[in-house]
Amino acid sequence: MSHGFWLAPLGWGVFSLGVVAAIILFAVKKRFYPVMYLVSIATYIFTIGFVIDRFDLGKNSILLALAFSSLAFILAGVYFTKKFSQKKTTLMRDIPDKQGRARLGR
Repeated sequence: MSHGFWLAPLGWGVFSLGVVAAIILFAVKKRFYPVMYLVSIATYIFTIGFVIDRFDLGKNSILLALAFSSLAFILAGVYFTKKFSQKKTTLMRDIPDKQGRARLGR
């Protein structure tokens, strides 16, 4: 554990600041997705710091872990984007407009 003396306070600090910033952002913007972006970034930094500290990884292993986790999250994002975009278009088509008619062709 060569990084333990500074990594734990840094991880908790980033996580705490991210959560506080997310709460303030939600109070100002009244939207939930920026909050989730901030919380996920802070959690990601905290998790990578824990893995580095716990397993005592070297430089190349750290870069490999970051690359693998980035690739995993990119693939998950592409998968969920495709999965939910079809449901979104179906849902938007079935919502009635102001005159009570269902939207067609949009």
